[in-house]
Amino acid sequence: MKLRYKLTLAHINDTHSHFEPSRIHFKIQHNTNQVDLYSHSGGYARIKYQVDKARQQALLSEQEFLFLHAGDSFQGTLYYSEFKGSANAHLLSLMAPDAMVLGNHEIDAGNGPVKDFIEATHFPILAGNMDLSRELPGKVAPLNGQPRLYDYEPKTATAKPLIKTFYDTKLAIIGITLDQMKEIARPDPDTYYINAIETTRKTVQQLNEQGIRHIIVLSHLGLEQDRHLAEAVDGISLIVGGHTHTLQGDLSDLGMGQLPYGETINNTPIFHAGKYAETLGLVELEFDADGKVNTFNGANYFMLDKQFIFPAEAKPSASDYDEIRAKLANHPNILWDEEDESIKQAIATQYRPHIDSLENQILGFTPKDLVHTRLPSKNLPHGSEISPWVSKAMFRESKLLKPNIQFALHNAGGVRQSLEKGSISVADVIGRILPFELPLVTYKIQGKYLYQALESAINSATNNGIKGTGAGSFPYTYGLKYFYDGRKPLGQRLFKLEMLDESSTSPYWREIVMDEYYIGVSTSYTASGKEGYQALLEAQWQQPIDGLLLSDAFMNFIRKQETMALELTPQVHYTSHRQP
Repeated sequence: MKLRYKLTLAHINDTHSHFEPSRIHFKIQHNTNQVDLYSHSGGYARIKYQVDKARQQALLSEQEFLFLHAGDSFQGTLYYSEFKGSANAHLLSLMAPDAMVLGNHEIDAGNGPVKDFIEATHFPILAGNMDLSRELPGKVAPLNGQPRLYDYEPKTATAKPLIKTFYDTKLAIIGITLDQMKEIARPDPDTYYINAIETTRKTVQQLNEQGIRHIIVLSHLGLEQDRHLAEAVDGISLIVGGHTHTLQGDLSDLGMGQLPYGETINNTPIFHAGKYAETLGLVELEFDADGKVNTFNGANYFMLDKQFIFPAEAKPSASDYDEIRAKLANHPNILWDEEDESIKQAIATQYRPHIDSLENQILGFTPKDLVHTRLPSKNLPHGSEISPWVSKAMFRESKLLKPNIQFALHNAGGVRQSLEKGSISVADVIGRILPFELPLVTYKIQGKYLYQALESAINSATNNGIKGTGAGSFPYTYGLKYFYDGRKPLGQRLFKLEMLDESSTSPYWREIVMDEYYIGVSTSYTASGKEGYQALLEAQWQQPIDGLLLSDAFMNFIRKQETMALELTPQVHYTSHRQP
């Protein structure tokens, strides 16, 4: 028996159809000033090049190698909007991961697209707590029995593990996804998601009984739930995770975060690699014979353009540029822009020409960056700058068809990216900002249920006293002004709620009355009670707005504006329960 087992691991997560390099904003200290600079990082061709290079180095060192994807390849850009999962399946197969776990966005349109994706790919798909044993006979798109899907085994209450030869022993990879899938996605009604911690615990026990000690959990739970999993279940060698778009590593000298890479809980290191294929995690691990990671050395790496730009007002000198270029070249978390030719050519010839036509369709302009953040923060106390505009667009365009609408309510996760200063194209809207094809729904609801829905959604977004579903549930509104204090007891946190009354010549805010009825508009996703919005199901009625998607409403709204105005009256007033 060997005493030391070495593994080189490459990992990505939440790539969301970002096949090409993504725009990156760094803040770098230069001399006595903080300098903003912009470049592009990542994309599938660059990731493939670096993964192949790392795999070859491992081979030369006679060292085992794994490349893992921690879920959410669907949605996010025009490549998904226009080609659905087919482009993802094609390009991911070229990247050749050893395994991928299903994320919640793979399940946005039910099980059918998952079946198509599995059948079009060439690598194992893991979802070890996805119970398909009760699938209805004769259904159109069955997943049960798919040969490359490692789902739940109800007879043993365990995940089906992917077993690989690992030197003189075996290594198991378990795929665990969100057990709250029905709250945040749209799985088929006959598909069930079993408790993530219990499934993992029983699977680890079963593997140990078989003599398998080297166990990787490939997780789409998010960092906080990965921490709970590591704490609750002994014997997990490491967790490779996704869902929360967490970029680990001390990247403070680039103006990014400062989280430990490989945060270790209960002897289990946890690895996340950010979002949008901007970065690649690469780490060398050494295990003992019992599967415990004794040492690891790695990081998340940007794969950066060799060129970068400054804001126009910065006016750097040639020496400034050269000095900052040298600083980037010596940075331990930066690789460069070498690309895999096969993926580069596939994108350029099969997919890019159609995308170009949409990027040339200009809708309007914005005079400043409108930043998207899901939750309010010290720098953005009212939260996202773009989400209120999305809510206003939803309200204005829906009101043209349904004049009795009084407010709009939308969740933060339905908006995906910030809007950059300058022209706004069709591609920006349906490919980046609002990529989900979400119909709009109008509904009549009592004030008390609006109070409940808003507080519940915020509690869910912030894990305040409940097990949340992620920050994507945080509510943004137009025509509703709310005041939330997370320090108050449950049921009292939303302590004030007002509606904009536009019935007179001078619009004014009036307080929502608990027993009065109000008419609102939301997406079909939010109106269906997902992610803490269950109280919206108490509506007296719900009616779809035929022929109007959220993205259509936003594009129609932009076309009518010469520019996007700089300010909207804040309608989110939020105090966190996590005080400094």
